[in-house]
Formats: sequence, C-alpha cells, structure tokens
Amino acid sequence: MVADSSSPAESDKALTGPQSVESARTGYGAVFAVKEFRTVFVAHVLSVLGGVLAEVSLAVLVFRQTHSALLTGLVFALGFLPYALSGITLSGIADRYPPRRVLVACDLLSAGCVALMAVPATPFAALFLLRLAVAMISPLFTGTRAASLADILQGDRYVLGRSLIRIVSQSSQVIGYGLGGLALAWVSPRTALRVTILTFLASALLLRLGTRDRPARTTGSGAMARDSIASAGRLLGDARIRALLLMWWVPPMFFVVAEGVAAPFADASGAGSTGFGLFLAAMPAGTVVSEALVGTLLSPAARERLTLPLAAVSLLPLAAFAVHPPLPLAIGLMLLTGLSAAYTLGMDRWFVHAVPEEMRGRAMSLLGAGIMTLQGLGMAVGGAVAAVVPPYLVICAAGLLGTVSVLGVLRSVRRHQAPPRSEHRSPPQGA
Repeated sequence: MVADSSSPAESDKALTGPQSVESARTGYGAVFAVKEFRTVFVAHVLSVLGGVLAEVSLAVLVFRQTHSALLTGLVFALGFLPYALSGITLSGIADRYPPRRVLVACDLLSAGCVALMAVPATPFAALFLLRLAVAMISPLFTGTRAASLADILQGDRYVLGRSLIRIVSQSSQVIGYGLGGLALAWVSPRTALRVTILTFLASALLLRLGTRDRPARTTGSGAMARDSIASAGRLLGDARIRALLLMWWVPPMFFVVAEGVAAPFADASGAGSTGFGLFLAAMPAGTVVSEALVGTLLSPAARERLTLPLAAVSLLPLAAFAVHPPLPLAIGLMLLTGLSAAYTLGMDRWFVHAVPEEMRGRAMSLLGAGIMTLQGLGMAVGGAVAAVVPPYLVICAAGLLGTVSVLGVLRSVRRHQAPPRSEHRSPPQGA
C-alpha cells in the first residue's frame, strides 16, 4: 500500500500503474484512518441529511399549501430533471477550479437557496425555482467530490472510500425519509428547512478547514458550457469510457422501475403503509449489506472477478415478479436485487483507471448526471406503463428488458478491455 503522505501524482500512479490490482484486503478501517477522508465522510453525511430533510420539508410545505399531489410529486421530480443539464453544461467547473473551492461554494449556494425557501414571504412559485437551483448544484458537488477522492485515497482505499459514500447515500433511503417524516411531526416545514441550512453550512466549514487546497486539474478560458459539452463528447467518444459509463447508467434505470411502482404494487397486494415502506426499503438495504460485506471480506482482485457476473444477474430477481409474488416474497426479491449491487466496487477501479486525470471531475459529473437522469426516466416510464398494466408485470418487464440491455453493455465492456497494465494509456483525442 502507498503511504498516506503520497502526493497527488503518486496517488494517481497507485491507481493506474502496473500494480493497480492488489491481492490483499484493505478494509474500511484503513480508509477511516485517513484523516482527510474522515472529514469528507462527515461532510457527506451532513449534506445527505440536509438534502433529504429539505426535500421532505418542501414536499410537506407544498402539499399543505396546495393539497395537490401533482405539485408535491414535482418537488421530488425536480431532484432528477436538472441532472442532465447541469452534468453536461457545468461539469467543466469541477476540473477548472480548485476542488475545495468548488465543494465549499456548492454547500454555501445550497444553504443560501434553502434559506430563501424558509422565508415565509418567498413566493410559492419561487420555491420550485429554488428547488431546481439546489438540484442543479448537486451534480457538480457530487462529481467534484468523487474526483477529489482519488487525490485523497490511494489504491484500494479509493474503491472502499467510494463504497462508503454510496453506503451513506443508500442508507438515507432506508432511514432518511423516515427520520424526516418523524421530525416534521414535531416541527414545522420551515423550521426543518432552517435546520437544513445548518447542515449545509457545517459541511462547508468542515471541507474548508479539513481538506487540502489542491490546485485545479486543468486550465481554460473558453465558455464553460461549451467546454463542458465538448468534454462530454470526448469522454463518450472513447469506446472504453463509453462502455463503462453505460455499465454505470443502464442497470439503475431498470432498478428504479420497481421503486417507481411500489405504491400501486403494495396497494394491489393489500399491504398497508408498513408493507409499502418495507418494499421500498428492501433494495437499498440489500445494497448497503452487499457493499459492506464484499468490501470487507474480498480482496480487490476477487471483487473485480465478480463484477461482470454480478452485473449480469443483477436484474433477474425482478424478472421473477412474473409469478405475481405475495408481498413477503416480493420484499425478498427486492432485497436480493440490492445484494447484487456490489459489482460497483470493481467498476470504480476500472473507471478511474480509464479516465485521464485532467478530466476526472468532468467524467465523475457526467457519470452522476447520467445515473440520475436515466433513473428519473425509468421511474417515469414505469409509472406511465403501470397505469394500464398490472404493477407486477411492469417490474417483471423491467427485469427482463434490463437483463438483455445489461448483457449487451457487458459485451461492449469486454470488447474494449483496458490495455495491458504495462502500457501507457493515452487520453481521448482532444483531451
């Protein structure tokens, strides 16, 4: 393992050099031993809590003022819609400016938007615009943070660090919305929004004081949107990077179909709110368990060997909904789907190896934007189909179509395997 004192250049060599696949297990303890990562991790927890609380509080506020299910649903939809626009047109910021400055600025801007939401005099229409603004900031923040982890963590610690970030995000789906709903039973939505301001400000302070001030990865003076769009084109023009991006994007697009039709499926099964909650929590719970177990018990090489097989079968449990399972079995199938998600640990290493360092921030922003945008699309299409087709058949179709699509992506990944590790990999043309 490379020592914690390694420079950023040495860190990148540890990730992309000839010995990039270690045979020994590292463990999450080694990741938390890195002081700078502990700061980023705590800041991430605060940001996630703030984001969940803001979303729930705003949804409750809108519903209480309008009693409109459509407008309340729009609050959640706005969490998906801006990702494509922001991830493509603003991603250049992640590489053109020092990462710490970008992360702190994102937290401060988010806090400012939420502060305006909490003001009683804020016009109702402005609440949606402010929600849109926070959602536009999110891809830039997550992309910059994901790229900066490769500077903070070396070798297998980077993979496990990314895993820990995902575990927190998935856990927020299991407990975050429940805690948010519980909090709103005691305080008003605007008071909860004020608490959210504090979480974003605390995250900004932690990142400002607890992380190194590293320089920008690249320089540029052209229009930011044009540079970002051109960079997205160059990344997608590289066959290896494009195949890996699709491997990140395609499975979640089909996973979320089941979550999108959870309410009508639970209703058709005669389940109450408890059954609905368990059904919705099963997949993220399985994801948390699988990432923790695989990250703890398996070596990096073993994780990589499992990546393609796990991805290939990840959607098959959803296809089993063809038998119209009772709710307990359906929950088990959702849990099993989540347990297959550990394939992402191998993908983390492949992706950071494939992307040139000077484009890492833009690549991570594009990756996150694609995941969220296609998840929103999958959820919307699944919900529309479920209006005329029984929900269990919609879930089954997502499993079957998803499996066929994933197998096609995996063939592309195999076809564009990375060059031998002794060779130097050239960046995409124009990078």
